[in-house]
Amino acid sequence: MANNNEKAGDGIRSMRSTTAFRVINFELYAKPNIVIMSIGLTCFGITLGYLAYMRHKYESMGYYSAVDKDGKEIFEKKKSKWD
Repeated sequence: MANNNEKAGDGIRSMRSTTAFRVINFELYAKPNIVIMSIGLTCFGITLGYLAYMRHKYESMGYYSAVDKDGKEIFEKKKSKWD
């Protein structure tokens, strides 16, 4: 029962399935979109760059990351043993 319009690389798209399965598992049937992917990667890269910038900014101000009793990460000012 091979379908004649199947192409190499179609994978699960070439199999028979219900509409509900296709709606629930949309990402299996959607074709890759380079524009949307590049926008997503750019946003992700900007976010990572901003987080790195903020961490560098706090560390250059004399803060360091510490973990408190609750397991939360906090930034504390570096203290000297002389204080």
